[in-house]
Amino acid sequence: MTAPSAKKPAAWDVVQLARNPGRPTFRDYAARMCDEFIELHGDRVVADDPAIVGGFARIGSVRFLLLGHQKGSTTEERIACRFGMANPDGYRKADRLMKLAEKWGLPVVALVDTAGAYPGLEAEARGQGEAIGRSLLVMAGLKTPILVIVTGEGGSGGALGIAVGDRILMLRNAIYSVISPEGCASILWRDGAKAPEAAEALKITAPDLLELGVVDGIVQEPDGGAHADPSLAIALVREAVLDNLRSLAEGPSGDRLVEARYRKFCAMGRFDPRAAVKI
Repeated sequence: MTAPSAKKPAAWDVVQLARNPGRPTFRDYAARMCDEFIELHGDRVVADDPAIVGGFARIGSVRFLLLGHQKGSTTEERIACRFGMANPDGYRKADRLMKLAEKWGLPVVALVDTAGAYPGLEAEARGQGEAIGRSLLVMAGLKTPILVIVTGEGGSGGALGIAVGDRILMLRNAIYSVISPEGCASILWRDGAKAPEAAEALKITAPDLLELGVVDGIVQEPDGGAHADPSLAIALVREAVLDNLRSLAEGPSGDRLVEARYRKFCAMGRFDPRAAVKI
């Protein structure tokens, strides 16, 4: 994990890198980052959503629960996974697994890569908003460390549903935003072609979000993006996971950990009138 370079690329260029279909997927990280990964299935209510995958993982002697969005590698898999856009079943599965991690005293590592929660009629009928809200509640009160890494797209509530962490990192060419640049441009200017301008205004890149205090660090990528050298990208994420899990293990635990997490999120977006621009 390193500091961002002094020269920041255009936000729209970063959006294209974050969305590149050749970037490593969750299953790539699980298979090639971990020495062991045992997948767990189902939300015990409706179904097993393939858009969110999770299970017990091990790197060396470090054990943790690994979960995240799965976009898919082939056309067929992407369609089956809805390009990483989860149904309520996915968030309920994540909740179930995170509670298991808490029960067994394991930290949670969440890899975020989604354009957003699935917007389909069936998802809404099964309680999409409630499922995401409950996931936020579960993570906010979880008495075990949570490490979040945005590996590609971090889109809206679909991303935040598994991103309430004690430490939040982003890959250098990842993005994290309340809305897509295209959606923002359509709302503000009624013109999706202004997406590049919206991307700059939204401050969705890793350096911008680090400066704003939304994320805590940046994980470097190979030159050209994670898709240019997936093996190196995965190795860098593996190193970041180990470093941060060791650091979190030395921090507060139990109720003190929950309180620190609460304070962390309350501090985001705090307005300082002394820094306001006078007109």
